[in-house]
Amino acid sequence: MLESLGSLTSSPWIYAVVALSVLLDVFLPVLPSGVLVIAAATAAAAGSTAAATKVAGAAEQVPQNVPSLLILILCAATASVVGDLVAYRLARRGGDRFDRALARSRRLTRAQERLGATLSRGGGGALVVIARFAPAGRSVVSLSAGAAHRTVREFLPWSALAGVVWAGYSVGLGYFGGQWLGAGWVGAGVSVLALFAAGALAAYVMKRRPVPAADAEPVTGRPAAGATVPAPAGPPAPACAEI
Repeated sequence: MLESLGSLTSSPWIYAVVALSVLLDVFLPVLPSGVLVIAAATAAAAGSTAAATKVAGAAEQVPQNVPSLLILILCAATASVVGDLVAYRLARRGGDRFDRALARSRRLTRAQERLGATLSRGGGGALVVIARFAPAGRSVVSLSAGAAHRTVREFLPWSALAGVVWAGYSVGLGYFGGQWLGAGWVGAGVSVLALFAAGALAAYVMKRRPVPAADAEPVTGRPAAGATVPAPAGPPAPACAEI
């Protein structure tokens, strides 16, 4: 794993590459930002393992430059929040044409309904955190929050929490996977699989999460399906003349 990545993981440029990948994958979910974070964390695990081995008396060469776990988490989390805000602002200022494009997507429409309902009740921003792990979930939630004209105060704290949780989880997978399974293809592969498993679980939770009936029904002035519509009152009957 480390050999294939070459000098990138041992260079300060790894932070810029990770940050750029995380920033852009809100628009291009195919970018392997999570895999890059795991690879960098695995390189950090390799460096710490080699250092411990050298202290024990082995003759292995210790890598001089290994990524810092704290800086990795900060770069990934910050880039995640910035990307979320860019997508949020674009959707918020997109105008009628952008709103019509979102309305044609059933997935975005459902996400907008769920997000609006949860954020309006407070404490429901866990959906934003869960969506950060789902494939393209970050894009859907960020665009939906902007299209629904949610305030920054409603969206930003949950986006920041989602970025920190996702970055910490990804870095932790790479580091501990490298520590326990070795800083090679096996350790990195198992860590990536664990990240994909979390994404699949998050996608399932998002799909199964119900929308409260009171918030899911749009206010259109039309009666709900199956509701009994009272007959309109007719004109008042004429009073009978007294004889």
